[in-house]
Amino acid sequence: MSKPRRWLVAIAGAVVAAGLAVPPSAVAQADEPIQDPLPDPIPSSLGLTVAEFAQFPKTELTPPPPDPPPDLRLIRHARINHLGEVPDGSGRLYVPDLNGRVYLVNRDTPGTQHIYVDFKALFPDFFSGRGLGSGSGFITFHPDFKRNGKFYTVHTENGPALTKPTTWPSHTASPFLHSIINEWTATDPTANTFSGTRREIVRIAEARQVHAIQQIDFNPYARPGSRDYAVLYVASGDGGAGATTTEPQQLTNPYGKILRINPLGSNGTGGQFGIPADNPFVGTPGALGEIYAIGMRDPHRFSWDRSTGRLYLGHIGEHRIEMVHDVRPGDNYGWSEREGPFVYKRGDPECGVYPLPADDAQYGYDYPVAAFDHNPPPGHPLCSDSGHAISGGFVYRGAIAELRGKYLFTDLVDGRIFYTEASEMRRGGPMAQIHQLQVYANGQRTDFKQLVGDARVDLRFGQDARGEPFLIAKANGKIYKVTGTKRFASCKVGHTRVSGSGGADSWSPVTPAKWQFRGDSVILAEAGAERPGPRRPFEYAVLNKGPELSNVRVDTKVRLDTPVEVTNRDVIVVFGYKSDTEFYYAHVSTDNTIYPHNGIFAVNNADRLRIDDQWSEVMSRGAPPGITDTAWHDVSVTHCADSGEISVRVDGKLLMTAVDHTFGVGRTGFGSFDNIGRARDFRVTGTAA
Repeated sequence: MSKPRRWLVAIAGAVVAAGLAVPPSAVAQADEPIQDPLPDPIPSSLGLTVAEFAQFPKTELTPPPPDPPPDLRLIRHARINHLGEVPDGSGRLYVPDLNGRVYLVNRDTPGTQHIYVDFKALFPDFFSGRGLGSGSGFITFHPDFKRNGKFYTVHTENGPALTKPTTWPSHTASPFLHSIINEWTATDPTANTFSGTRREIVRIAEARQVHAIQQIDFNPYARPGSRDYAVLYVASGDGGAGATTTEPQQLTNPYGKILRINPLGSNGTGGQFGIPADNPFVGTPGALGEIYAIGMRDPHRFSWDRSTGRLYLGHIGEHRIEMVHDVRPGDNYGWSEREGPFVYKRGDPECGVYPLPADDAQYGYDYPVAAFDHNPPPGHPLCSDSGHAISGGFVYRGAIAELRGKYLFTDLVDGRIFYTEASEMRRGGPMAQIHQLQVYANGQRTDFKQLVGDARVDLRFGQDARGEPFLIAKANGKIYKVTGTKRFASCKVGHTRVSGSGGADSWSPVTPAKWQFRGDSVILAEAGAERPGPRRPFEYAVLNKGPELSNVRVDTKVRLDTPVEVTNRDVIVVFGYKSDTEFYYAHVSTDNTIYPHNGIFAVNNADRLRIDDQWSEVMSRGAPPGITDTAWHDVSVTHCADSGEISVRVDGKLLMTAVDHTFGVGRTGFGSFDNIGRARDFRVTGTAA
């Protein structure tokens, strides 16, 4: 290895020593797969407000699929997959569609789209019919496009094209695809339809229809004369071969790598591009000088932080882990020896991930700065797609104050939107906490599955030259503009204040003999028992002081007195109370694995109905356990009657959310099902009904 690699081995050892490699939930024997490798993203009260920006025409695969199509994931309204801005000050945005088109759209008049390049018309062997990334995958413009008219594209070909010579030797005798990078020179850079010349600069043979070249891009913040100016980065996947070979670890091929080239140079492999002299493996015997970083399966999207200059990559894993990397020259992300900060075993029938060995530091792998896992449901086929894949975004530095400093990204499959704090994404430290953002459209809380009308959203971030974000959805062929932020359950709760002090006269318990009232403390001293009627909390006391309230917030300190050895221990906070069979309650429990525990519920003259966003019926799991000890904890419940938004916080952290309109006005209370506990300093703020 070259000198840069020896340096990185030392850094990787420090990363592992700092405790990044194996989170607490990932403890297992070395020969046993880890069932739940990583903590789930946590809900955030922060939401994005989005508005429809542009609708793109329906497009078709090439060649057309048989009927019925073998892979429904390819049947999209339009396979649009990116948005960026032409670097010429014109305000034109570019949008590639994998099915063969590149569009130009004016930022101020998005209803008119121009087909800038039509790959179907220009390339007889153009192919988009199999593989989620096949087709006309990406376009990027030279930073000096306004003067030189140059831009670069990626597309895939099949058929007779597979006999053409490739830039590097093929990793298979029978490739399924070729990935091609072309340089185009526009006669008139201001035109909305391309005319001019093109030349091929890279051609890579791909073993399968997956994990080809994903993104190509220039650092938009590099200044003329700097080391990164006009240098093209290429995210080259493993071609589908990495799961069974060590190719992504080899320095002799382009598979599973980030490449870094000078498209206007000529000293690279094949003579159609150049190799920057400061690339990390230049001069390493047998290594491709084009390589910038290695050890990747499907490097999907990368971007630079305009404030720090750091390069972040969203890296799609195999069956368990989705990753964000802080990319440095000479990095090795471990695939296919590692999947994220875990051991990957090629040929493993479990298709799992395993704990790192004690001597892991010697291998010099560079682990993610953020990651989440797939959580396949019980009984799911072990080695099949469980419907999750990261799409890397960018660190926001724009005009929306609440988003600044956050790295925004998506689970492109299910349309969840996440962020981490860029300041927490530190190499050598614990991985950054991932937060799931809320989504608002037309003033209402929603999600992208609802917006696009499909369980598979295919959602990605894009940004304009000002760094303002857009969201691109293949499912319905629409682009949404992020217009601002909104906080969940942020309604004004009014000025009517009621406290739980005042003794027994202030409370109406179900069974008074089970309760004690001492100063500002409300104590359920004896466990409740099931009562006739709908399934609902067994024992609670309603605060009868003051008026009924809407837009209400309950703040209290609670303690569970049932011994910690009892796993189903709980307390509840009642709100929206109308009668013994009409109310909401927030259930805060040590357990989160069954329907009745640790959630938000409505009792409406029927058995309690779970309404919170965190419950997964498939996984039989809800929000993380709310209280696991016998200490005092701050609990806050907010109910916004107009929007129906409900939030539950424990010790200041958002635990559960729901949207429901069953009850708008009512009283509050405290209790449990069949445990004992207490509340003190019970305070209610709301709007008098």
